[in-house]
Amino acid sequence: MDRTRDQVLRTHWTGRPLHRFEDVRLVTGQGRFVDDLCLPDMLHVEFARSNHARGLIVDLGIAQAAALPGVAAVLTGATLGPLGQAAVNRVLPDMRLLPFTVLPVSEIEAVGQPVAAVVAASASIAADAVALIGAEIEPLPLLEDAEPVYRHEYKAGDVGMAFANAAHVVSVTLDCQRLAPAALEPRAAMASWDEHAQLLHVFLSTQTPHRARSDIAAILGLPEERIRVTAPDVGGAFGGKASLYPEDALVALAAIRLKRPVKWRGSRSDDFLAASQGRGGTLHGELAVDADGTFLGLRARLDYPLGHWLPYSAAMPGKNAARCLPGPYVCNHVDIVLEGRAANTAAVGIYRGAGRPEAAMLMERLTDKAAFALGLDPAEIRRRNLIPADAFPYRMATGSVLDSGDYPRLLEKATEMAGYDDALRERDARRARGEICGVGVAVYTEPCGHGWESAEVRIDPDGSIVAATGSSAQGQGRVTAYAQIVADVLRTQPDRVAIAHGDTATCPPGIGALASRSTPIGGSALLRAAEQFREKARLCAARLLQAEPDHLALTESGFETAIPVRRTLSWCDLARMAQTDAEIAAEFGAGLRTHCVYEAEGEAWSSGCVIAQVAIDRDTGVLSVERIVWIDDAGTIVNPLLAEGQLIGGLAQGLGEATLERIVYDADGQLVTASFMDYAIPRAAHIPGLVLGKIETPSPFNAIGAKGIGEAGCVGVPAAIVNAAVDALRPFGVTHLNMPLTGEKLWSAMQNGPAQEGTKR
Repeated sequence: MDRTRDQVLRTHWTGRPLHRFEDVRLVTGQGRFVDDLCLPDMLHVEFARSNHARGLIVDLGIAQAAALPGVAAVLTGATLGPLGQAAVNRVLPDMRLLPFTVLPVSEIEAVGQPVAAVVAASASIAADAVALIGAEIEPLPLLEDAEPVYRHEYKAGDVGMAFANAAHVVSVTLDCQRLAPAALEPRAAMASWDEHAQLLHVFLSTQTPHRARSDIAAILGLPEERIRVTAPDVGGAFGGKASLYPEDALVALAAIRLKRPVKWRGSRSDDFLAASQGRGGTLHGELAVDADGTFLGLRARLDYPLGHWLPYSAAMPGKNAARCLPGPYVCNHVDIVLEGRAANTAAVGIYRGAGRPEAAMLMERLTDKAAFALGLDPAEIRRRNLIPADAFPYRMATGSVLDSGDYPRLLEKATEMAGYDDALRERDARRARGEICGVGVAVYTEPCGHGWESAEVRIDPDGSIVAATGSSAQGQGRVTAYAQIVADVLRTQPDRVAIAHGDTATCPPGIGALASRSTPIGGSALLRAAEQFREKARLCAARLLQAEPDHLALTESGFETAIPVRRTLSWCDLARMAQTDAEIAAEFGAGLRTHCVYEAEGEAWSSGCVIAQVAIDRDTGVLSVERIVWIDDAGTIVNPLLAEGQLIGGLAQGLGEATLERIVYDADGQLVTASFMDYAIPRAAHIPGLVLGKIETPSPFNAIGAKGIGEAGCVGVPAAIVNAAVDALRPFGVTHLNMPLTGEKLWSAMQNGPAQEGTKR
């Protein structure tokens, strides 16, 4: 379709701040999560988990558990027999795979790993039986410096020459802590087996229903068409529900073996012990700059922990971190080495941002250190090195292509809205009064959406327009945004569009909801399917009204023509005729159904600039983030209200990473932070004053022009806060801080004044 006409036809709802259609149902207790579901004659599963980080199984001691009244079965690795493997996205060459083990047969590989499963008449009986399992484990030493699971190098230009010609070389080492996704709803699974139909129905709290179906099929050796996966309401995910887990596979297997419905409700403890974690990399970078502050070359070494098994996207955090460098800056000479290694811990996978936050932190810390070495203002050195607006599409030294953007305008608008010069003067005045305060700047980019998704649009007999997507929802307001996209195309009200998602039986195949791709790619698929539906409906309406298709106008209620006299056809009448008129149904198909597989032309890259103002209590070291000014570019915004919610949610998690959150294992591989008593997350009182702004540079690589927005807060906010904290403590001789910025850490830094990192020439 002509692009200009296409834009004219969809200008009514896109861009409007509609409240979420989902909210009334969810906040009034009408949500249906996996734990709300119950099937007749259902059994319950609890898992016995390893308390060793590594060891050999001598004896699991299951006899007492199996004899407990109400226990239907105790399953172990030995009783399960041979099983298949879940898929892993081998995004790096020569990437080695670690086996996906539902239950181990001989060797334990991490604390919290399921070693046996009790299936019983109730969850309490299953838990009592688990307590009777007396596993005998022979401890083994932890893995040390294992052979890399993957290793990849990104090189461009002449890095040696760039560093030889540098006026200054600065360096930074980041010890990125591991994080828990900590979704409001812990993991859960339920499965039933229809022996007569030979059909397995699995209910999962998942981001990826179709991929889960493929993995279950591969593990159990069933054809995919014999498996249905349904993701009902999902209470948050953040990457932690992107892959199939051993517990999910066990529930499905138990339902088939016992021929009864089986359910598992994970606890918060289960998630801390055995759900995938995020971040965790150790990143070292060196930046060469000339006397004017121009970036000449970048060397980086990125080392990522991978845990004892690989979720589907295990390599993506490392790959993203490497390919995002050198961020929004011109730097044509790079040498970046990436490695990932197995460890006797829970799996490490994608978590909101997936590598982008680490890359932004490394580059923004190097940039601040370069500014200090040269005596330049942090905003000024960024201005000198940002990719110019007329350079897009821009190919980075790592090979990634940035689709669109205006990074200098982001910085300019952010400094204007923050009153940057006034903020610096205020900082200096407060310091003169004895306060400890600082200002930090961060400019970031993030890849968000490429590949394919599919969509279907149809009209039901009652006139309802149904749009089905291969993507899914975990609280982002996706139903509302998708309805706005379809309603624009069809010139109808968004509440007349029903969005179907999360069920492999009723929705077309798709990748799912991750990597900030659902609006750019899933939304584009729905847009194209709706356009095809509109034209198909127009042809059908023309036949029924005995008019030329070009003489038909699309209205909110259906179609109308004024030639030779005014006649109308409502969506309800169109639906009825499409169902009951044999000729029409034969020519156009029941429901006028259209299907679209949409593949983006390239990858969309969001960007933004964050300016943070912080203060530190001299007596306790407690950090207060006083104000955040944030300009984001997410391309075309479908719903500003939802976009703002995503930004605030991302900010909260980015703030948590910067100041509070950390997963800790001790030297023996024991998890120290196994509950919210030890793992701190931000509360409402921690959220700072926030000033939001935006620019829009639509992506040319997808039909909507949208870019991702949900992960931006985790990318830009931590770097700005850390830069502000280092700025605040610079009078104490502090030149670098690792997260989280706890009061103890900042107080100690004030007392000790860490030695400066990096070298000067």
